[in-house]
Amino acid sequence: MSPVPATAVRFHEHGEPADVLREERVEVADPAARRVRVRVSAVGLNPADWEICRGFLAGSLPRGVGYDVAGVVDAVGEEVDDVVVGDLVFGTADFLGQPSAGVADVAILDSWYRVPIGLDPAEAAVLPMVVQTAVWTLDAMGIEPGSTLLVHGGGAMVGFAAVQIALSRGIRVIATAGPTYAAQLSALGAQVTPYGTGMADRVRELAGGPVDGVLDAAPPNAGVVPELIAATGDPSRVMTVSNHDEARRLGARVNLDHATAPAPAGSFLPQYAALAAEGAFRLPIARTYPLADWRAAVELSMSGRPGGKVVLIP
Repeated sequence: MSPVPATAVRFHEHGEPADVLREERVEVADPAARRVRVRVSAVGLNPADWEICRGFLAGSLPRGVGYDVAGVVDAVGEEVDDVVVGDLVFGTADFLGQPSAGVADVAILDSWYRVPIGLDPAEAAVLPMVVQTAVWTLDAMGIEPGSTLLVHGGGAMVGFAAVQIALSRGIRVIATAGPTYAAQLSALGAQVTPYGTGMADRVRELAGGPVDGVLDAAPPNAGVVPELIAATGDPSRVMTVSNHDEARRLGARVNLDHATAPAPAGSFLPQYAALAAEGAFRLPIARTYPLADWRAAVELSMSGRPGGKVVLIP
């Protein structure tokens, strides 16, 4: 094994992604122990990528973006015995320990799972961060089968995943969503109501009273947490993945703050990949772009309403 040249998108200073990201040629080193190197087949973009550009989880620079990756293994580090060169895998880029990450044509992964037969690499690449966030948040909420859960932001990708996961756990789901995803969420088995004025009243009417819990997956929106608290009547039953400051101020919960250790991703991500391969679980993909068009992909991902996951195909 030896370092390989690659094209990568990364930043040398913190700031707005459009200002600081640049495409460069880099050398991707041999994988360290418990790491694999892949030729990237697809990388899914997430809002967290843009927060990392702005300084979240700050580390040494330069750094790359792109957490969710699918690719073909081209080298394995020591203590790796579950995959071999040539295997198609999906997983997470080692974006903390490497000078580049998944938005590249070669990447180092720090976790990986085989892509099941029948699942396109792009469909596999969008799973890790969204499914992890949805599963870990639902677990932290402790919603029991038979309970009624409001998923606020059912059209956001964490919300879309949480609706499916909660339904599979025997939870009754009411989802707020706009027209883009309302019909799809209804077809999954959720009761759907629009955003906007009177949302809490509509939710309580559908539920026949207060809901048992609220998972807020919508993009940050000042003023929404009081409405979510009104839907359940108890701020401790509201957990947000996005409206952190307002939630903490009003006594609601933030998914990042829960003390219980989350379930290992390996205990559930392969399951959801298998379901996706069978057509029993999915995340909508808004659009795929070649790596050379990464600026357009970043712009769409950051638009606030991309209409699904945005994927780069090196």
